[in-house]
Amino acid sequence: MEELRVHPGIQALRYTLLILLAAIFLIPVLFIAFTALKSKSDLLTSPFYALPQKFQWGNFAEAWNQGKMSMYMSNTAFICLVKVPLGIMIEALAAFALTRLNFKWSNSMFAFFLVGMMIPIQATLVPLNIFLNKTHLVNTYPGIFLVYVGFGIPFGILILRGFFRTIPKEIDESALIDGCGDMGKFYRIVLPLAMPAIATLVIFDFMATWNEFLLAQIFITKDSMRTITTGLLSFKGEHATDYTLMNAGVLISIIPTLTVYLLFQKYFVSGLAGSVKG
Repeated sequence: MEELRVHPGIQALRYTLLILLAAIFLIPVLFIAFTALKSKSDLLTSPFYALPQKFQWGNFAEAWNQGKMSMYMSNTAFICLVKVPLGIMIEALAAFALTRLNFKWSNSMFAFFLVGMMIPIQATLVPLNIFLNKTHLVNTYPGIFLVYVGFGIPFGILILRGFFRTIPKEIDESALIDGCGDMGKFYRIVLPLAMPAIATLVIFDFMATWNEFLLAQIFITKDSMRTITTGLLSFKGEHATDYTLMNAGVLISIIPTLTVYLLFQKYFVSGLAGSVKG
């Protein structure tokens, strides 16, 4: 079948709209960069959108040292490196059971998981605070892992279940003939085939965990355990805020998320498309 050709005018309009959208998203980043590269006097005397009169590259080193960013970023990286694989493994096992194991209430169970996406995080803060305090899990990594994994499970199951349903079940029958059990099918067949969806989840989950603020602010009060999002508040004083160093710290803090996205971006579209199709 001959492929449908897109009219050049429509294609040009499409690219124009994409460029405009990209510019809209990049404008705030540029303003943050302008502020991060200004001196304090330059920031007070010039508009926020103006270029720096003199580029203050030393702001980044000062923000790194004064804001204890190495400690905060190490804490956040540790949380992400444990939480993201742990959460994805739990979500993959649940999605495998919902799509590959034939049991009566699979659709009802899936709907039950999706209810978790409808509950606002703010509505759970009081019961979570009571639970974590009674179990002595406040200011502990197990406590924050429990909370983060719990909130991430519904979305992860939604993505992986959709992708798992696109994998032909004839493969399962062939594996069964070869003597492969359910866990063998999961680890040797389904999981490797689902790498695009897993890569998509890695991007979403890593970014969500790295940028999470509300739960970390409430359940981590020790300075030595703070994450990067709450650690940036150290630039905010009682009477004034050092916006130049804070914006320099913000630019430093987004480097890991950009790195993860660039590493997994080739799987992103295929994984998300397969999940929606399923």
